[in-house]
Order: sequence, then C-alpha cells, then structure tokens
Amino acid sequence: MRYLVLGGTRSGKSAHAENLLAATDRPRYLATGAVDVDDAWGARVDAHRARRGDHFLTVETQDPAAEMRLDPESPVLIDDLGSWVTSLLDAANAWDDPAATITDAVDDLCSAIADHVADVVVVSPEVGMSVVAPTPVGRRFADEIGSVNNRVAQVCETVQLVVAGRVLDLPAPSATLSAESTPADAEQTRTPLVPVPVAPFPEAISPSASFVGAALPDGVDAEVFPAIDPPSPDVADAARARQLTLTKPPGALGLLEDLGVWISACQDQCPPHRITAPAVAVFAGDHGVAQDGVSAFPPEVTAQMVANIAAGGAAVNVLARRAGARVHVFDMSVKADVPGADAATTAYKVRNGSGDLRTGDAMTIAEARKSLAAGRAIADRLVDSGADLLIAGDMGIGNTTPAAVLIGTIADREPVVVVGRGTGIDDATWIRKTAAIRDGMRYGRRFRNEPLALLAAVGGPDLAAMAGFYAQAALRRTPVLIDGVVTSAAALVAEQLAPGASAWWRAGHRSTEPAHGFALSSLGLDPIVDMSMRLGEGTGALTALPIVSSAVDVLIDMATFADAGVSDGG
Repeated sequence: MRYLVLGGTRSGKSAHAENLLAATDRPRYLATGAVDVDDAWGARVDAHRARRGDHFLTVETQDPAAEMRLDPESPVLIDDLGSWVTSLLDAANAWDDPAATITDAVDDLCSAIADHVADVVVVSPEVGMSVVAPTPVGRRFADEIGSVNNRVAQVCETVQLVVAGRVLDLPAPSATLSAESTPADAEQTRTPLVPVPVAPFPEAISPSASFVGAALPDGVDAEVFPAIDPPSPDVADAARARQLTLTKPPGALGLLEDLGVWISACQDQCPPHRITAPAVAVFAGDHGVAQDGVSAFPPEVTAQMVANIAAGGAAVNVLARRAGARVHVFDMSVKADVPGADAATTAYKVRNGSGDLRTGDAMTIAEARKSLAAGRAIADRLVDSGADLLIAGDMGIGNTTPAAVLIGTIADREPVVVVGRGTGIDDATWIRKTAAIRDGMRYGRRFRNEPLALLAAVGGPDLAAMAGFYAQAALRRTPVLIDGVVTSAAALVAEQLAPGASAWWRAGHRSTEPAHGFALSSLGLDPIVDMSMRLGEGTGALTALPIVSSAVDVLIDMATFADAGVSDGG
C-alpha cells in the first residue's frame, strides 16, 4: 500500500506517518531536509530521531527515488516533500526563473513510488493550510508543492490529512479534475495503481478515523428510500464491447468478464478504475435466543471477538490485509462491554443485546429505525472517505438463527430446511435451534412484506444496520460484495426496502449454511467462490475480492487485438 500524509506545521503528520510503519520490518526513513540549518532546527531533527528510535534506518538524501530503487523490498517513509521540493528548486536556480522546472525529478519519484514492492508512506505539507509569503518565491513554492502533492496522490492508494493530531481519510476524486487544476500530464497518472499484496499496515493505526465524532442518528424515516437507479447499462454495453476486442476468444475468461462489466457499470466508466479502497464494516450484536443454547459457543464470546477484530487479530483482519481492505467493527447490540472499545466502535450502539425472536420481540420499531439509520450513516461515511467497494461482515453468537428466520420468512421456506449447523452444533443443539427458528417464523410470517416490522420482530440492530448499509450503498452507487448467511439475510430485507438495490451487489461466496443458498436464489446472485466457508465476519467476500480486482485489471491492462497486432479471427 502507498500512503500520502498531508498536514500543516506541527500537525502531527510525521508522527502519524511513523505509526503507519510501526509494525513493519526494516523500514527506511528517507530524510530529505537539511540537518545543520541552525540550533533550533537541529534540536527538532534530534527529537524526531529519538521518537523513531532504532526501528527505522535513517538515510539523509536529496534523491529519495534512487534510495528506493537501492532497496525495493524494504518499507519506506519519505519525510518530507516540502524540504525535497525546496532543495530541487535551489539546485535548479528556479526560484526566479519561470522556465526552470523540476518535472523530471517529480516524474522519477512518482515512478519509484509506483514501482516500489514494499509499503511506502510519503509526508508532505498541505501548503494551503499555512501562511505563504506573498512574494514570487512564496508563490513558486506553493505552486510547486501543490502540483507535486497532486502528482504523488495519483500513485498512492490512500491520502490522509492530519489536522491538530486528528487523521482524516480523504475521498478519492469523484469526477475528472478541470484542466486548470490538473498538471498537464495528469492523464498519464490519474488511474490508481493496483494495491501491492505485501506486508500491510495494521488496521489499529486509524481505521476509525472516518468515524471520529459519529453518533447514533434519530432514525426518523430511515426505512424510506428513493428509487434506486441501476448501474449504467450504456457503460455495461461498452465494457462488453471492449471484452470482445481483447486478445482472447469471446467469453474465454467467464465470470471474470462479467465482473469486469459489472464494476465498469457501477463506476460509470469503461475501462473502470482499479479498486483501491475497499472497506469492511463488521456489525456485531448479541441475540436473546442464544441464551437457549442454539450455538456451540457461549454469548460472552461476541464481545471478546469484537475486541479481537478491533485489535486486528481475527480472520477478517488477516484476509483484509491481504486484499488491501480496511476493517471497521461496530457494536450495535453486544450485551457485554467490549474490552478496550473506542468511541468509533460504540458510536452507533442501539441497545445491550436483542430481545427473544421466539416471542417476536427482538427490538422496538424505534430501535429498528435507529439501526437502519446507523447502517446508512456508516455506508455514507465510508463512501465519503473514499471507499470504492463495500463489504458487510457479522459477529454475534447465535446470529445464524435470526438470519435463518428472516430468510425462511422472506423466501417462503420451512424451518427445517433453513436451519444449519452454524458454529458446528451437535444434534441436540440443532433440534433446539430448529424449534427457535420455527417459533420465530411464526411471528415473522405476518410481517413478510413489511421489512421494518419484520426486523423489529425477529431481527436485531446488527441485522437492521446491515440492511440499511446495503441499501444505502446502492443509493450511493457503490458496489458491494455480499458475504455469508447472516449478511445475505440482511440483503434480502434491504432489497425489500430499496427495490433494485441488488443490482449493485455480487455474492462473494456460497456458505455451507443451507439458508444461504435460498437467499442467493431469491436475490438472483451467483457466488464467485465456493470454498465450504461458514465463518462470517466478511471473510467469504474478502476471499472473492482479489478475483473482482483481477477482473478489473483485465479490462484495464489486457491488450486489444489491434494493439498487439494479433488477428481477431474475423
């Protein structure tokens, strides 16, 4: 992964950049500033070195591109571009010469960043946040550093802004920049690069930065959605036509071609942008029915696992790191306090545990609305912070029971055919679970076509929030990969709330839970992979994510018959 960290003087940007590489092996710190300016500057340099300690190998250099090429497999922190640009302008005697440029050096650095095998973090001043002298020299520096930041941002998957020690993820551009605000050669660098599958940044650094100050919405009209527009049919046609020009027989890449067409249509662009900022939101909650022994694990495991996810130690974290995705976990209705939970994890909590679905009392209508609103707000925040593909995960002991109730009710199936083994239950537990699903469906059937009431009767805040998350993602024209049985139950409800939303979704995998197959059939979705998984958390969707990314790469990078000089057989 490649990060550009922007900030003003004393904003904390360097300390944050160092933290991003705190868990990596052999990081190199490329210091571009002069050391012996004056005593005060020397003291600042010494303080920075003391903070980094022995973890970083410090290299003083005015040519960071060359240093990166000397050791392409070591993580690199470049601090900072402001000093580097100043030295380039000094060397070129360019301060008073408008014809003198530093373009070649900037091109070389961007190329080195793009080619670097290991993680890269680049620190730069955001000059618009500070006072710049109204002189020709001041204007020249502001213009150059602004252009350099723009160029480097094009080769970094993530751009962050540090203000007063607070970290904000900046969203990706939503439209082509105007010619006036874009370097002349930006067309060559605007397409984001493929995330490099190397040692990742720990999510614990700042995955919750996008949720600073978040709070539970009031839920008024949360179940009301405007009409959902489908992904662009014209762009889908253009993507199919492009597939026919690529150096392969028509349809030879099978599902990869279909996925590439889908992403193009979702992005309204052919060829599409690479997927560079996928995000996973794990919705956690306890369910009253779990107290009756419908799971192989006790209810207290929910809070423990939420803490594990927040700390980066769960399966979802491992698979997300490999796929280049960031993980956020939300306590929607965990019954116990989550050990070490931060404000972002608990910002949307609706209640402590859900009621008993066997009596149709999972939560109140007001709580269902608040949960839907929370899911919608989470989707909005992720999209606004630059997420270009979303995944919902689940965590909650006993949550396959309400999922089976929802699926059995909406898909009109009998309890005995939707019940599964969940976490690996024995026969006696399976019998109790089947009885619980039967009782829940008895209450749920009357609300089959009333999604809000159905969620209140037999769902829970975690499932309701997922439903709001999925529907809002479609409203925000953002592609989604559906995970397993719990998330697909929420997706069924989301499709009822926002008809047509499922066009923005694809099924990541097929779970071993029997209800999952019924849900996918009802949604008209075919799984990308089938690997006998049943963990949840978002793991099945994350397993499929690299395949989706590969489908995008095919449309972007594969040569056409004309480009390659290959006969198309026509």
